[in-house]
Amino acid sequence: MAYYLGIDGGGTKTYALLTDEQGQVLGKGQSGNGNHQIDAAVAAESIRSAAFGAIADAGLQLADIRHTFFGLAGADREPDYRILHPMIRSMGFTDYSVDCDTVIGLRAGTKRPYGVALICGTGTNAAGRNPQGEHVQCGGFDYMYGDFGGGGALNIEVFRSVIRAWDGREQPTQLTELLLSLLGYDTVGEMFDDFYDNQRSVPVDAARLLFAAAAGQDAVALEILNRQGVELGKSAAAVIRRLGMENEAFDVVLAGSLLTRGDRGWIRGPIEQAVRAVAPAASVVTLATEPVVGAVWAAMEADGLTIPEQVYEQMRLFRDFEHIHQTTR
Repeated sequence: MAYYLGIDGGGTKTYALLTDEQGQVLGKGQSGNGNHQIDAAVAAESIRSAAFGAIADAGLQLADIRHTFFGLAGADREPDYRILHPMIRSMGFTDYSVDCDTVIGLRAGTKRPYGVALICGTGTNAAGRNPQGEHVQCGGFDYMYGDFGGGGALNIEVFRSVIRAWDGREQPTQLTELLLSLLGYDTVGEMFDDFYDNQRSVPVDAARLLFAAAAGQDAVALEILNRQGVELGKSAAAVIRRLGMENEAFDVVLAGSLLTRGDRGWIRGPIEQAVRAVAPAASVVTLATEPVVGAVWAAMEADGLTIPEQVYEQMRLFRDFEHIHQTTR
């Protein structure tokens, strides 16, 4: 019997899933932040805790695992890997692969071992792999380095749009009442003074107000969401061209909460338009499977296993980490 371990290490949570080659779930583990760029010591402990929690849950030892695939937020550049490889090896892992978490989101969203993934959650990222196994990442490094959006930036767009409407630089917007309600202020002036005088930060949740306003046909919110879609479409097109996939049939997988939990096409529409223009045979799909499943599939393939169709059909239904055991036992 062969056993495979997948790790999804994000900035808030780290998940570990252990299965056999038939996709039967044997163990799970979870912990906190797995992004070394936020805190390397905390990330190391989180990854260790989740991984060995899953191994213990399965009643196995590390030596029993054929391959482990680490999909980690912050695994973006060679300097990151110079940190991550010693960290992982110090835990005792020898048969393993490590890549950015965008890759496992891609793998979880398609039956093919290649394609493109776009993430729009707290931040944004784009990455892809072509049929020859070449990998490209575009973005994921913040606004100064070419990115736009994600919850950690759109929250600021909401706040500044409300300020601009208040002082006359922008048209009135439904975002004003929504933001005041969220933050607990009676007037924009009161909010402005408190934030400015006390150097307060806008909560990431403010980005979700864009969806409520857009549903009410608010022009300001629609413009922001459209720009987010246009920017992600540009990232997808750049990845496709750099990988030479213009004539391939593949999936562009949309992942991250702003793409999977609130969008009604405001962001997706411009993405689809950009993808059609550069790769007419590609399909845009929304990720529904838990990303850690993609890490397990990647571990299997790294070990040379061709994943059976029944394993895909069984595991693609794993959509919530907390309920995975309930679907397999």
